[in-house]
Amino acid sequence: MTTTTLAVLVPLLPFLGAAAGLLLGRKAPGFVRPLALLPTLAALALAITVAAHQGGGRPIDAATRLTPTGSVPIDLALHIDGFAALVAVLVTVVATCVQIYSTAYLRDDPRYASYAALVSLFTSAMLLVVYSGDLMVLLVGWEIMGICSYFLVGHYWETPEARAASLKAFLVTKLGDVPFLFGLFALAADAGTFRITGILNAVATGGLDHPTLIALLLVAGVAGKSAQFPLHTWLPDAMAGPTPVSALIHAATMVAAGVYFVARLLPVFAASAAAMTVLAVMAAVTMVGSALAALAQDDIKRVLAYSTIGQLGYMTGALAVGDRGAAVFHLLSHGAFKALLFLGAGVIIHAAGTNSLAAMSRMGDLPKRIPDAYWTMTIALLALAAIPPFAGFFSKEAVLVAAEHTAFGDSATGPSGAGWIVLVSGLLTALLTAAYATRLWLLAFRGRGPAAPDHGKQPLAMSTVLWVLAVPSLALGLAVGQLAGWFDVHALTPTVTTAVLGTGVAAVGGIMTYASWRALRYKAGSNIPLGAVAANPEADPVTSEEEAIATHEAAYGTARPSPDHRPSTSHFVAPLPTAQDPGDPGRLLLGPLHRHAATGFHLDALYRTLFVRPVQAAAELVRFLDREVVDTYVRGAGALPRWLGFAVRRSQTGNVQTYLGALVAGSVVLAIAAVLVAAGA
Repeated sequence: MTTTTLAVLVPLLPFLGAAAGLLLGRKAPGFVRPLALLPTLAALALAITVAAHQGGGRPIDAATRLTPTGSVPIDLALHIDGFAALVAVLVTVVATCVQIYSTAYLRDDPRYASYAALVSLFTSAMLLVVYSGDLMVLLVGWEIMGICSYFLVGHYWETPEARAASLKAFLVTKLGDVPFLFGLFALAADAGTFRITGILNAVATGGLDHPTLIALLLVAGVAGKSAQFPLHTWLPDAMAGPTPVSALIHAATMVAAGVYFVARLLPVFAASAAAMTVLAVMAAVTMVGSALAALAQDDIKRVLAYSTIGQLGYMTGALAVGDRGAAVFHLLSHGAFKALLFLGAGVIIHAAGTNSLAAMSRMGDLPKRIPDAYWTMTIALLALAAIPPFAGFFSKEAVLVAAEHTAFGDSATGPSGAGWIVLVSGLLTALLTAAYATRLWLLAFRGRGPAAPDHGKQPLAMSTVLWVLAVPSLALGLAVGQLAGWFDVHALTPTVTTAVLGTGVAAVGGIMTYASWRALRYKAGSNIPLGAVAANPEADPVTSEEEAIATHEAAYGTARPSPDHRPSTSHFVAPLPTAQDPGDPGRLLLGPLHRHAATGFHLDALYRTLFVRPVQAAAELVRFLDREVVDTYVRGAGALPRWLGFAVRRSQTGNVQTYLGALVAGSVVLAIAAVLVAAGA
């Protein structure tokens, strides 16, 4: 079997598994899990085989004419180079881990069959984006991912949070897809083809007439799909979906698609200095703003969501300085440790019975009860904080190296201003990332107080997946030398300057957070009475312990399936510190900025004022006009024939004398009218 045939099977197998799962889910429930696992595992094996055959060398290209469309045909094409092969491996690894994890996490969920099928379809769509050599075929996978995210984020549709989050994710990403579609058409019109190789050749020969316009239109779609400022607000709310879905979206699909697309067509963006500067500014605002927001969140999944936004900002920053290798390297390492963080968070949430870090800080035995999650999440958080020798250190420093080269004019692939923007914001974000990673670890695993009720040992499938993902989180950076040829870049190894700066600011961020936590704990133990929280019962943002636990027992099949408990942070009131609950170091570090960061700097409120309310008001006006004006004319138009019909019906008495009288009267009237007309003439 040829490499091309194997590559075609990689996205095809999960698609067939999804179709079979949807068809057989109700009729043959015993086949649901095999149909979820086996096609994805087979796709993983084939993706590894394709990567081994490609070997980081000459790209694999194959195409067949899909449909004649005139001057710009559409081809069913493959274009697999080194980084496409590796991204496909990442997608299939994470998807396989998510499917295995979900067999235990959603074991008794009555909608597991449709969930597993949608995860497979999601995986297939992302693989289509990765392997596609034609932009129209890529667009098909791009849009299918948006539809799948709508259904998966809204999996627990009984809750208003899940319904609102799924609708918001769909609408915001579609908002970016509109200019994205126009950008694709404009690009194809300039290049004369939808084929990626043809477009890159046109760029190399100066064949694009409107590079800035095209690049900016495409950036809008990328901002929506990859949750970049200002279209990032859907991603934190998407945490209303099941935790495995969060891991899939954040680590390997959906948000990774935008970064991958820019990396694939980077010469198109590099043809416009303005577009590269816009990318750099967008990345800088996204990085710093999301890191500040993560430091203020109480929900563990929202911390990780804002973390994803910030790490995507790093990738976009690397692309803004023209280094797709650094961007894709960080995409790969981030995919490993972020999937591990979300899946580990699912275990923590079940053990604690809540998503709230404030509540976890009052529990004293979580590390002992969930040692697998404790150790693997520690590894993942160290990778997230870019501490050597973990994978995040090498990939994040590669981004800083690329920014440094561009800032000092050592690289001709991006404007120097963009390099300075990415370098400064990247260093500041490194400090904040280490701060919120340390805060999460301290609040989740170093709490004091009574033990939470034991919900049982986590299933083997869940703990095994955590350790599988811990391996690349630890070792991927050490393999950078062997992978350098796959990334098509000059420098993936950190320089002394960036290594010292990056690691130094990360260490400062961690130390500051730890010192704040220790100071709060000391103050709480010295001055605050143990019963202080009882005087402020509304301060605890968590619901009753029984309710919180009940919402999570579905993960191990001991209660009804229901969504992850996610306490609202919109009206968060900080609990009074006690000896068991010393307070939040994030609040101490951020000071007055904390309340703004906790709400995502009020962007949702701003959009609600600028867009949602005007649209709703316009809809109300249209409804009023339709009901009171248009319907009035419609009802009037129907009333006249109805009245005429009533009059005619009343005249049909069946009495011959009445009919003759009416006939004579009518004849007289006509005769008089004729005489009057004749006299007037």
